Amino acid sequence: MTRGQGFRRLAWIVTGFLAAWWLPVGNPRFEEGILEGLALVRWYAREHVLLCLVPAFFIAGGIATFVGQASVMRWLGPKAPKAVAYGVASVSGTILAVCSCTILPLFSGIYRMGAGLGPATAFLYSGPAINVLAIVLTARVLGLEMGAARAVGAIAFSLLIGLLMHFLFRHEEQEQKRAMAAVPAEPSARSLGKDTVVMAALVGVLVFANWARPEQDGGLFSLIHGVKWFLTGICGLGLGAALAAWFPVGRWGLVVGALGAVLAALVGPAMPEIAVLSGSVGLVLALGTGGSEARQWLTSTWEFAGQILPLLLAGVLVAGMLLGRPGHEGWIPSAWVAGAVGGNSLGANLFAAVAGAFMYFATLTEIPILDGLMAAGMGKGPALALLLAGPALSLPNMLVIRSVLGTRKAVTFVLLVVVMAAASGLLYGTLFPEQGA
Repeated sequence: MTRGQGFRRLAWIVTGFLAAWWLPVGNPRFEEGILEGLALVRWYAREHVLLCLVPAFFIAGGIATFVGQASVMRWLGPKAPKAVAYGVASVSGTILAVCSCTILPLFSGIYRMGAGLGPATAFLYSGPAINVLAIVLTARVLGLEMGAARAVGAIAFSLLIGLLMHFLFRHEEQEQKRAMAAVPAEPSARSLGKDTVVMAALVGVLVFANWARPEQDGGLFSLIHGVKWFLTGICGLGLGAALAAWFPVGRWGLVVGALGAVLAALVGPAMPEIAVLSGSVGLVLALGTGGSEARQWLTSTWEFAGQILPLLLAGVLVAGMLLGRPGHEGWIPSAWVAGAVGGNSLGANLFAAVAGAFMYFATLTEIPILDGLMAAGMGKGPALALLLAGPALSLPNMLVIRSVLGTRKAVTFVLLVVVMAAASGLLYGTLFPEQGA
């Protein structure tokens, strides 16, 4: 051990000792924050891991295994036409309509397969931000003006962030182009159409299982919500049929998975976790007892889960301790947040963007939270800044992005989102001032 390493170890020991010495045990705020962090982790595990992350991990593993690298490079790679690459990235994110954590396995999968940094980060932002249902509900609850501003801002952000990331790291993109040019295209064991059917069935399970209830009854979104579990079951059965027809997979696993799909269709509203768990166990058994390609799919899925899930849970714990849950206090009082986002100053917009970036919003939960904050005096500009930064980022999300992209690119991505969100909020608040202001 060198002298420098010894001093660093001593510094960590002293820091840990002092932290333990002054640990504020008995302080109500401290203890409430600990409980809020644990409560948020429990809620996240119950509401998001099985229904959101497990299907996303299987999709990411499938992308890494049987979606040909040539296909990813053709549509999203550094050499793909920009209009095609960014168009595909934005549209894909819009269709998925997932939260800032569920998008991470999918982003990691396409980036690992050779997607360019620009299209990959455009996809990373668009998935949780350009959510059609969320934009419609924003217009209904917060007003048409706010809904339109969110839609325009989110679409523009997706494209601008991707283009700026590509420009800022263009030299590394050039190196990736040369490296990928030397990689021979591997022919798929199936046609592109068959692979597309399998992936579409998996995406269908992810989308319909997490279809949120609209704020108001009536209309297409409400109709889909009423039959969401039936549609989830249909997608599950379609996935099983496609695997049985085109993949060498274990038959008993398919039987268990089919049972999960039937449960989803029949009793999904009453027992969604049981249905999804049964389907997931069946898919694990089918892949684990199948051929080499199926086992590679399962291995890739485990790798994504092992890389991403611990960071997500740690980030959710810290976010809960700091900011609490809706209606509950963490270490940072909610009154501080509400008091710092009044008016339309640069500081208020920047604070709203930073606070939104670190908070965790499940899909659509940002709307009632923002409605309450605006009733407490939050300005229209800061409200838009939070809407543009919050759903696309969170502390758990940032930890995983860093593990995939590295510190420099991850920090750049986060700063672009925060700065652009704050600037958009400031512009919006100036062009559309508060009534009576």
